[in-house]
Amino acid sequence: MRRAPDGRRPPLACDGRYPLRVALLTYKGNPFCGGQGVYVRHLSRELARLGHTVEVIAAQPYPVLDLDEGVTLTRLPSLDLYRQPDPFRTPRREELRDWIDALEVATMWTGGFPEPLTFSLRARRHLAARARALDTFDVVHDNQTLGYGLLGLDRRIAPLVTTVHHPITVDRRLELDAAQGWKRRTSVRRWYGFTQMQKRVARHLPSVLTVSGSSRQEIIDDLGVREDRIHVVPVGADTRLFSPDPAVPEVPGRIVTTSSADVPLKGLVFLVEALAKVRTEHPQAHLVVVGKRPEKGPVAAAVERYGLGGAVEFVKGVSDAELVDLVRSAQVACVPSLYEGFSLPAAEAMAAGTALVATTGGAIPEVAGADGETCLAVPPGDADALAVAVRRLLGDDALRRRLAVAGRERVLRRFTWEQAALGTVQRYREAIAASPSTRQRRPAGASPRIPE
Repeated sequence: MRRAPDGRRPPLACDGRYPLRVALLTYKGNPFCGGQGVYVRHLSRELARLGHTVEVIAAQPYPVLDLDEGVTLTRLPSLDLYRQPDPFRTPRREELRDWIDALEVATMWTGGFPEPLTFSLRARRHLAARARALDTFDVVHDNQTLGYGLLGLDRRIAPLVTTVHHPITVDRRLELDAAQGWKRRTSVRRWYGFTQMQKRVARHLPSVLTVSGSSRQEIIDDLGVREDRIHVVPVGADTRLFSPDPAVPEVPGRIVTTSSADVPLKGLVFLVEALAKVRTEHPQAHLVVVGKRPEKGPVAAAVERYGLGGAVEFVKGVSDAELVDLVRSAQVACVPSLYEGFSLPAAEAMAAGTALVATTGGAIPEVAGADGETCLAVPPGDADALAVAVRRLLGDDALRRRLAVAGRERVLRRFTWEQAALGTVQRYREAIAASPSTRQRRPAGASPRIPE
Protein backbone atom coordinates (compact mmCIF):
# COMPACT_ATOMS: atom_id res chain seq x y z
CA MET A 1 0.00 0.00 0.00
CA ARG A 2 1.36 3.43 -0.94
CA ARG A 3 1.18 6.09 1.79
CA ALA A 4 0.75 9.83 1.33
CA PRO A 5 3.85 12.05 1.93
CA ASP A 6 2.62 12.85 5.45
CA GLY A 7 2.45 9.15 6.28
CA ARG A 8 -1.32 8.91 6.31
CA ARG A 9 -3.11 6.13 4.49
CA PRO A 10 -4.82 7.37 1.31
CA PRO A 11 -8.60 7.22 0.97
CA LEU A 12 -10.00 4.07 -0.54
CA ALA A 13 -10.81 3.87 -4.25
CA CYS A 14 -14.35 3.25 -5.41
CA ASP A 15 -13.86 -0.53 -5.31
CA GLY A 16 -13.17 -0.37 -1.56
CA ARG A 17 -9.46 -1.11 -1.97
CA TYR A 18 -6.45 1.17 -1.83
CA PRO A 19 -5.86 3.33 -4.91
CA LEU A 20 -3.21 2.68 -7.52
CA ARG A 21 -0.62 4.94 -9.07
CA VAL A 22 -0.80 4.35 -12.81
CA ALA A 23 1.61 5.35 -15.61
CA LEU A 24 -0.35 5.38 -18.87
CA LEU A 25 1.95 5.38 -21.91
CA THR A 26 0.87 6.58 -25.35
CA TYR A 27 3.18 7.26 -28.27
CA LYS A 28 0.42 9.08 -30.17
CA GLY A 29 -2.39 10.90 -28.42
CA ASN A 30 -4.15 12.91 -31.12
CA PRO A 31 -7.81 13.11 -30.00
CA PHE A 32 -9.02 14.03 -33.49
CA CYS A 33 -7.45 11.21 -35.52
CA GLY A 34 -7.83 7.54 -34.64
CA GLY A 35 -9.00 6.03 -31.37
CA GLN A 36 -5.81 6.03 -29.26
CA GLY A 37 -6.15 9.62 -28.07
CA VAL A 38 -9.83 9.10 -27.30
CA TYR A 39 -8.99 5.98 -25.29
CA VAL A 40 -6.29 7.71 -23.24
CA ARG A 41 -8.42 10.73 -22.47
CA HIS A 42 -11.54 8.93 -21.33
CA LEU A 43 -9.88 6.00 -19.57
CA SER A 44 -7.54 8.28 -17.61
CA ARG A 45 -10.44 10.48 -16.54
CA GLU A 46 -12.56 7.56 -15.35
CA LEU A 47 -9.63 5.96 -13.52
CA ALA A 48 -9.12 9.27 -11.69
CA ARG A 49 -12.82 9.46 -10.83
CA LEU A 50 -12.52 5.99 -9.29
CA GLY A 51 -9.87 7.38 -6.95
CA HIS A 52 -6.64 6.30 -8.68
CA THR A 53 -3.67 8.54 -9.50
CA VAL A 54 -3.05 8.63 -13.26
CA GLU A 55 -0.01 10.11 -14.99
CA VAL A 56 -0.14 10.03 -18.79
CA ILE A 57 3.33 9.87 -20.35
CA ALA A 58 3.04 10.83 -24.01
CA ALA A 59 4.76 11.98 -27.17
CA GLN A 60 3.43 14.31 -29.84
CA PRO A 61 0.70 14.90 -30.73
CA TYR A 62 0.01 15.24 -27.04
CA PRO A 63 -3.38 14.04 -25.84
CA VAL A 64 -6.17 16.28 -24.63
CA LEU A 65 -6.75 15.29 -21.00
CA ASP A 66 -9.23 16.17 -18.28
CA LEU A 67 -6.65 17.77 -16.00
CA ASP A 68 -9.37 19.16 -13.74
CA GLU A 69 -10.14 15.55 -12.77
CA GLY A 70 -6.63 15.11 -11.38
CA VAL A 71 -5.01 13.45 -14.41
CA THR A 72 -1.47 14.71 -15.08
CA LEU A 73 0.54 14.82 -18.32
CA THR A 74 4.28 14.21 -18.64
CA ARG A 75 5.62 15.14 -22.05
CA LEU A 76 8.20 12.77 -23.51
CA PRO A 77 8.95 14.57 -26.78
CA SER A 78 9.92 12.88 -30.00
CA LEU A 79 11.32 14.78 -32.98
CA ASP A 80 7.72 15.09 -34.22
CA LEU A 81 8.74 14.23 -37.78
CA TYR A 82 5.17 13.96 -39.09
CA ARG A 83 3.76 17.23 -37.76
CA GLN A 84 1.74 19.54 -39.94
CA PRO A 85 2.36 21.50 -42.09
CA ASP A 86 5.76 19.86 -42.76
CA PRO A 87 5.43 16.07 -42.41
CA PHE A 88 8.51 13.94 -43.13
CA ARG A 89 10.66 16.93 -42.25
CA THR A 90 14.43 16.73 -41.77
CA PRO A 91 15.29 18.08 -38.31
CA ARG A 92 18.08 20.56 -37.74
CA ARG A 93 21.33 19.12 -36.41
CA GLU A 94 20.94 20.89 -33.07
CA GLU A 95 17.60 19.09 -32.56
CA LEU A 96 19.33 15.72 -32.31
CA ARG A 97 19.85 15.01 -28.62
CA ASP A 98 21.00 11.40 -28.53
CA TRP A 99 21.16 8.06 -30.34
CA ILE A 100 17.39 7.52 -30.08
CA ASP A 101 16.83 10.74 -32.05
CA ALA A 102 19.35 9.57 -34.66
CA LEU A 103 17.52 6.22 -34.94
CA GLU A 104 14.19 8.04 -35.37
CA VAL A 105 15.51 10.15 -38.26
CA ALA A 106 17.29 7.25 -39.96
CA THR A 107 14.17 5.08 -39.87
CA MET A 108 12.05 7.89 -41.33
CA TRP A 109 14.63 8.56 -44.06
CA THR A 110 14.50 4.91 -45.13
CA GLY A 111 10.70 4.87 -45.38
CA GLY A 112 9.88 3.26 -42.04
CA PHE A 113 7.70 4.41 -39.14
CA PRO A 114 9.93 4.80 -36.05
CA GLU A 115 7.61 6.13 -33.36
CA PRO A 116 6.54 2.90 -31.60
CA LEU A 117 10.18 1.83 -31.19
CA THR A 118 11.69 5.18 -30.26
CA PHE A 119 8.90 6.08 -27.83
CA SER A 120 9.26 2.73 -26.07
CA LEU A 121 13.01 3.34 -25.64
CA ARG A 122 12.46 6.85 -24.26
CA ALA A 123 9.70 5.61 -21.96
CA ARG A 124 11.89 2.83 -20.59
CA ARG A 125 14.72 5.26 -19.91
CA HIS A 126 12.32 7.70 -18.24
CA LEU A 127 10.67 5.06 -16.04
CA ALA A 128 14.04 3.56 -15.06
CA ALA A 129 15.29 6.98 -13.95
CA ARG A 130 12.11 7.51 -11.93
CA ALA A 131 12.54 4.09 -10.30
CA ARG A 132 16.15 4.85 -9.32
CA ALA A 133 14.85 7.99 -7.63
CA LEU A 134 12.25 5.83 -5.80
CA ASP A 135 9.48 7.57 -7.77
CA THR A 136 7.63 4.39 -8.70
CA PHE A 137 4.28 3.32 -10.09
CA ASP A 138 2.05 0.46 -9.03
CA VAL A 139 1.44 -0.43 -12.68
CA VAL A 140 2.53 0.72 -16.14
CA HIS A 141 -0.17 0.61 -18.82
CA ASP A 142 1.07 0.77 -22.40
CA ASN A 143 -1.37 1.89 -25.08
CA GLN A 144 -0.38 -0.20 -28.12
CA THR A 145 3.27 0.87 -28.41
CA LEU A 146 4.57 -2.72 -28.43
CA GLY A 147 8.15 -1.50 -28.77
CA TYR A 148 11.35 -3.28 -27.75
CA GLY A 149 11.74 -0.91 -24.81
CA LEU A 150 8.89 -2.71 -23.04
CA LEU A 151 10.67 -6.06 -22.94
CA GLY A 152 11.50 -7.05 -19.38
CA LEU A 153 9.95 -3.88 -17.97
CA ASP A 154 7.62 -5.93 -15.76
CA ARG A 155 10.62 -7.73 -14.24
CA ARG A 156 12.84 -4.69 -13.65
CA ILE A 157 10.65 -1.61 -13.20
CA ALA A 158 6.94 -2.20 -12.61
CA PRO A 159 4.04 -4.54 -13.42
CA LEU A 160 3.02 -4.09 -17.06
CA VAL A 161 -0.37 -4.17 -18.78
CA THR A 162 -0.67 -3.49 -22.52
CA THR A 163 -3.73 -2.55 -24.54
CA VAL A 164 -3.88 -3.75 -28.14
CA HIS A 165 -6.95 -2.26 -29.80
CA HIS A 166 -6.36 -4.47 -32.81
CA PRO A 167 -3.19 -5.78 -34.49
CA ILE A 168 -1.77 -3.25 -36.98
CA THR A 169 -1.01 -6.27 -39.16
CA VAL A 170 -4.69 -6.01 -40.19
CA ASP A 171 -4.10 -2.46 -41.47
CA ARG A 172 -0.99 -3.67 -43.28
CA ARG A 173 -2.92 -6.44 -45.02
CA LEU A 174 -5.70 -4.13 -46.20
CA GLU A 175 -3.24 -1.46 -47.38
CA LEU A 176 -1.33 -4.06 -49.39
CA ASP A 177 -4.57 -5.31 -50.93
CA ALA A 178 -5.41 -1.75 -52.02
CA ALA A 179 -1.88 -0.87 -53.22
CA GLN A 180 -1.39 -0.56 -56.98
CA GLY A 181 2.01 -1.22 -58.49
CA TRP A 182 5.17 -2.72 -57.04
CA LYS A 183 6.54 0.64 -55.87
CA ARG A 184 3.48 1.31 -53.74
CA ARG A 185 3.49 -2.23 -52.32
CA THR A 186 7.19 -1.92 -51.46
CA SER A 187 6.52 1.39 -49.73
CA VAL A 188 3.65 -0.10 -47.70
CA ARG A 189 5.78 -3.06 -46.60
CA ARG A 190 8.59 -0.76 -45.46
CA TRP A 191 6.25 1.63 -43.62
CA TYR A 192 4.69 -1.26 -41.71
CA GLY A 193 8.06 -2.82 -40.91
CA PHE A 194 7.45 -2.02 -37.24
CA THR A 195 4.74 -4.70 -37.13
CA GLN A 196 7.47 -7.36 -37.07
CA MET A 197 8.77 -5.79 -33.86
CA GLN A 198 5.26 -5.66 -32.44
CA LYS A 199 4.77 -9.36 -33.17
CA ARG A 200 7.97 -10.26 -31.31
CA VAL A 201 7.22 -8.02 -28.34
CA ALA A 202 3.57 -9.07 -28.02
CA ARG A 203 4.50 -12.71 -27.46
CA HIS A 204 6.46 -11.74 -24.33
CA LEU A 205 3.86 -9.44 -22.79
CA PRO A 206 2.50 -10.72 -19.46
CA SER A 207 -0.98 -9.16 -19.70
CA VAL A 208 -2.78 -7.91 -22.80
CA LEU A 209 -6.08 -6.04 -22.79
CA THR A 210 -8.19 -5.73 -25.90
CA VAL A 211 -11.55 -4.22 -26.65
CA SER A 212 -13.54 -7.00 -28.33
CA GLY A 213 -13.75 -10.72 -28.95
CA SER A 214 -12.91 -10.12 -32.61
CA SER A 215 -9.71 -8.28 -31.70
CA ARG A 216 -8.82 -11.01 -29.21
CA GLN A 217 -8.90 -13.63 -31.96
CA GLU A 218 -6.88 -11.41 -34.31
CA ILE A 219 -4.22 -10.96 -31.60
CA ILE A 220 -3.99 -14.71 -31.15
CA ASP A 221 -3.84 -15.38 -34.90
CA ASP A 222 -1.65 -12.47 -36.06
CA LEU A 223 0.59 -11.78 -33.06
CA GLY A 224 0.82 -15.26 -31.54
CA VAL A 225 -0.08 -14.16 -28.01
CA ARG A 226 -1.15 -16.97 -25.68
CA GLU A 227 -4.90 -17.09 -25.07
CA ASP A 228 -4.56 -17.04 -21.29
CA ARG A 229 -2.72 -13.70 -21.42
CA ILE A 230 -5.47 -11.81 -23.31
CA HIS A 231 -8.44 -10.21 -21.56
CA VAL A 232 -11.37 -8.41 -23.20
CA VAL A 233 -12.31 -5.08 -21.59
CA PRO A 234 -14.68 -3.22 -23.93
CA VAL A 235 -14.39 0.54 -24.17
CA GLY A 236 -17.33 2.82 -24.69
CA ALA A 237 -18.92 6.16 -25.26
CA ASP A 238 -19.02 9.16 -22.98
CA THR A 239 -22.75 8.83 -22.44
CA ARG A 240 -22.97 12.11 -20.54
CA LEU A 241 -21.56 13.95 -23.55
CA PHE A 242 -23.05 11.80 -26.32
CA SER A 243 -26.72 11.94 -25.43
CA PRO A 244 -29.93 12.87 -27.27
CA ASP A 245 -30.98 16.54 -27.29
CA PRO A 246 -34.35 17.38 -28.87
CA ALA A 247 -33.26 21.03 -29.06
CA VAL A 248 -30.78 20.19 -31.84
CA PRO A 249 -32.71 20.23 -35.13
CA GLU A 250 -32.44 17.24 -37.43
CA VAL A 251 -31.05 18.17 -40.85
CA PRO A 252 -32.97 16.40 -43.65
CA GLY A 253 -30.75 14.04 -45.63
CA ARG A 254 -27.69 14.45 -43.41
CA ILE A 255 -25.43 11.41 -43.10
CA VAL A 256 -22.42 11.62 -40.78
CA THR A 257 -19.34 9.42 -40.52
CA THR A 258 -15.93 9.54 -38.83
CA SER A 259 -13.16 8.38 -41.11
CA SER A 260 -9.55 8.73 -42.16
CA ALA A 261 -10.14 9.14 -45.88
CA ASP A 262 -6.73 7.83 -46.95
CA VAL A 263 -6.99 4.58 -44.92
CA PRO A 264 -8.56 1.74 -46.97
CA LEU A 265 -9.62 -0.02 -43.77
CA LYS A 266 -12.18 2.74 -43.09
CA GLY A 267 -14.16 1.99 -46.27
CA LEU A 268 -15.06 5.63 -46.96
CA VAL A 269 -14.85 5.18 -50.72
CA PHE A 270 -17.78 2.73 -50.54
CA LEU A 271 -19.89 5.23 -48.62
CA VAL A 272 -19.18 7.93 -51.20
CA GLU A 273 -20.31 5.56 -53.95
CA ALA A 274 -23.40 4.68 -51.90
CA LEU A 275 -24.21 8.38 -51.49
CA ALA A 276 -24.30 8.80 -55.26
CA LYS A 277 -26.87 5.99 -55.46
CA VAL A 278 -28.94 7.37 -52.55
CA ARG A 279 -29.19 10.82 -54.14
CA THR A 280 -31.10 9.43 -57.12
CA GLU A 281 -34.08 9.01 -54.75
CA HIS A 282 -33.16 11.50 -52.01
CA PRO A 283 -31.52 14.47 -53.74
CA GLN A 284 -31.14 16.29 -50.40
CA ALA A 285 -28.87 13.51 -49.07
CA HIS A 286 -25.40 14.74 -48.17
CA LEU A 287 -22.43 13.40 -46.24
CA VAL A 288 -20.43 15.08 -43.47
CA VAL A 289 -17.10 13.36 -42.80
CA VAL A 290 -15.30 14.03 -39.53
CA GLY A 291 -11.77 13.85 -40.88
CA LYS A 292 -9.29 15.52 -43.20
CA ARG A 293 -10.30 16.17 -46.82
CA PRO A 294 -8.09 14.13 -49.16
CA GLU A 295 -6.38 16.00 -51.97
CA LYS A 296 -5.91 12.82 -54.00
CA GLY A 297 -6.51 9.09 -53.77
CA PRO A 298 -9.56 6.82 -54.17
CA VAL A 299 -11.94 8.94 -52.06
CA ALA A 300 -11.08 12.21 -53.81
CA ALA A 301 -11.39 10.46 -57.18
CA ALA A 302 -14.81 9.02 -56.24
CA VAL A 303 -16.13 12.41 -55.11
CA GLU A 304 -15.09 13.90 -58.45
CA ARG A 305 -16.28 10.93 -60.52
CA TYR A 306 -19.80 11.06 -59.09
CA GLY A 307 -20.03 14.85 -59.06
CA LEU A 308 -20.42 15.01 -55.28
CA GLY A 309 -18.24 18.04 -54.58
CA GLY A 310 -21.20 19.94 -53.12
CA ALA A 311 -22.65 16.93 -51.28
CA VAL A 312 -19.60 15.77 -49.29
CA GLU A 313 -18.17 17.99 -46.55
CA PHE A 314 -15.06 17.27 -44.48
CA VAL A 315 -14.62 18.79 -41.02
CA LYS A 316 -11.67 18.35 -38.67
CA GLY A 317 -10.50 19.69 -35.34
CA VAL A 318 -14.04 20.19 -34.05
CA SER A 319 -14.70 20.55 -30.33
CA ASP A 320 -16.48 17.87 -28.32
CA ALA A 321 -19.66 19.95 -28.24
CA GLU A 322 -19.54 20.58 -32.00
CA LEU A 323 -19.00 16.88 -32.71
CA VAL A 324 -21.91 15.82 -30.54
CA ASP A 325 -24.27 18.36 -32.14
CA LEU A 326 -23.13 17.24 -35.59
CA VAL A 327 -24.00 13.62 -34.77
CA ARG A 328 -27.31 14.65 -33.21
CA SER A 329 -28.25 16.68 -36.30
CA ALA A 330 -27.80 13.72 -38.66
CA GLN A 331 -30.64 11.48 -39.74
CA VAL A 332 -28.18 8.64 -40.26
CA ALA A 333 -24.79 7.83 -38.78
CA CYS A 334 -22.69 5.41 -40.79
CA VAL A 335 -19.68 3.20 -40.06
CA PRO A 336 -18.56 1.85 -43.47
CA SER A 337 -15.31 0.25 -42.26
CA LEU A 338 -13.92 -2.95 -43.72
CA TYR A 339 -12.63 -3.79 -40.24
CA GLU A 340 -12.73 -2.29 -36.75
CA GLY A 341 -11.25 -3.58 -33.52
CA PHE A 342 -14.14 -1.95 -31.65
CA SER A 343 -15.68 1.18 -33.29
CA LEU A 344 -16.02 4.13 -30.98
CA PRO A 345 -17.91 6.13 -33.66
CA ALA A 346 -20.63 3.46 -33.66
CA ALA A 347 -20.98 3.56 -29.86
CA GLU A 348 -20.96 7.36 -29.80
CA ALA A 349 -23.61 7.69 -32.52
CA MET A 350 -25.85 5.20 -30.73
CA ALA A 351 -25.34 7.00 -27.42
CA ALA A 352 -26.31 10.29 -29.08
CA GLY A 353 -29.58 8.78 -30.26
CA THR A 354 -28.80 8.74 -33.99
CA ALA A 355 -29.90 5.78 -36.12
CA LEU A 356 -26.91 3.74 -37.29
CA VAL A 357 -25.94 1.94 -40.48
CA ALA A 358 -22.83 -0.18 -39.93
CA THR A 359 -20.92 -2.92 -41.68
CA THR A 360 -20.20 -6.29 -40.13
CA GLY A 361 -16.42 -5.79 -40.40
CA GLY A 362 -14.39 -7.04 -37.46
CA ALA A 363 -15.89 -6.21 -34.06
CA ILE A 364 -18.54 -3.78 -35.29
CA PRO A 365 -21.43 -6.25 -34.73
CA GLU A 366 -20.28 -6.69 -31.11
CA VAL A 367 -20.82 -2.96 -30.63
CA ALA A 368 -23.72 -2.15 -32.95
CA GLY A 369 -25.84 -5.20 -32.21
CA ALA A 370 -28.25 -7.12 -34.39
CA ASP A 371 -29.53 -5.98 -37.77
CA GLY A 372 -32.96 -4.44 -37.47
CA GLU A 373 -32.82 -4.23 -33.67
CA THR A 374 -30.22 -1.60 -32.81
CA CYS A 375 -28.82 -0.80 -36.28
CA LEU A 376 -29.01 -1.73 -39.93
CA ALA A 377 -26.09 -4.05 -40.69
CA VAL A 378 -24.52 -4.54 -44.14
CA PRO A 379 -21.52 -6.50 -45.48
CA PRO A 380 -18.21 -4.60 -45.59
CA GLY A 381 -17.10 -3.25 -48.96
CA ASP A 382 -20.61 -3.33 -50.47
CA ALA A 383 -21.71 0.10 -51.73
CA ASP A 384 -25.05 -1.24 -52.99
CA ALA A 385 -25.96 -2.63 -49.56
CA LEU A 386 -24.92 0.63 -47.90
CA ALA A 387 -27.14 2.58 -50.30
CA VAL A 388 -30.14 0.34 -49.63
CA ALA A 389 -29.77 0.70 -45.85
CA VAL A 390 -29.29 4.48 -45.93
CA ARG A 391 -32.27 4.93 -48.29
CA ARG A 392 -34.38 2.79 -45.98
CA LEU A 393 -33.59 4.95 -42.96
CA LEU A 394 -34.00 8.27 -44.75
CA GLY A 395 -37.46 7.19 -45.85
CA ASP A 396 -38.74 5.73 -42.56
CA ASP A 397 -39.04 8.10 -39.58
CA ALA A 398 -40.47 5.41 -37.29
CA LEU A 399 -37.60 3.01 -37.99
CA ARG A 400 -35.05 5.74 -37.29
CA ARG A 401 -36.67 6.54 -33.96
CA ARG A 402 -36.88 2.89 -32.93
CA LEU A 403 -33.24 2.15 -33.75
CA ALA A 404 -32.13 5.35 -32.04
CA VAL A 405 -33.82 4.44 -28.75
CA ALA A 406 -32.66 0.82 -28.83
CA GLY A 407 -29.11 1.83 -29.75
CA ARG A 408 -28.71 4.18 -26.80
CA GLU A 409 -30.11 1.58 -24.41
CA ARG A 410 -27.55 -0.94 -25.69
CA VAL A 411 -24.64 1.45 -25.08
CA LEU A 412 -25.84 2.34 -21.58
CA ARG A 413 -26.01 -1.37 -20.71
CA ARG A 414 -22.69 -2.43 -22.19
CA PHE A 415 -20.32 0.31 -23.31
CA THR A 416 -19.54 3.14 -20.90
CA TRP A 417 -16.12 4.46 -19.88
CA GLU A 418 -16.86 3.85 -16.19
CA GLN A 419 -17.40 0.15 -16.95
CA ALA A 420 -14.17 0.14 -18.99
CA ALA A 421 -12.21 1.69 -16.11
CA LEU A 422 -13.59 -0.78 -13.57
CA GLY A 423 -12.63 -3.71 -15.80
CA THR A 424 -9.17 -2.24 -16.39
CA VAL A 425 -8.49 -1.79 -12.67
CA GLN A 426 -9.37 -5.45 -12.10
CA ARG A 427 -6.69 -6.42 -14.62
CA TYR A 428 -4.20 -4.01 -13.02
CA ARG A 429 -4.59 -5.73 -9.67
CA GLU A 430 -4.17 -9.17 -11.24
CA ALA A 431 -1.00 -7.99 -13.04
CA ILE A 432 0.41 -6.57 -9.79
CA ALA A 433 -0.17 -9.88 -8.03
CA ALA A 434 1.58 -11.84 -10.78
CA SER A 435 4.46 -9.50 -11.66
CA PRO A 436 8.09 -10.53 -10.99
CA SER A 437 8.87 -6.90 -10.10
CA THR A 438 6.27 -7.10 -7.33
CA ARG A 439 7.79 -10.29 -5.93
CA GLN A 440 11.30 -8.82 -6.07
CA ARG A 441 10.24 -5.81 -3.99
CA ARG A 442 8.31 -7.95 -1.47
CA PRO A 443 10.12 -8.93 1.75
CA ALA A 444 10.51 -12.65 2.39
CA GLY A 445 7.33 -14.10 3.84
CA ALA A 446 5.31 -10.95 3.20
CA SER A 447 1.85 -11.07 1.76
CA PRO A 448 1.35 -10.25 -1.95
CA ARG A 449 1.80 -6.57 -2.82
CA ILE A 450 -1.75 -5.96 -3.88
CA PRO A 451 -3.36 -2.70 -2.77
CA GLU A 452 -6.15 -3.80 -0.46
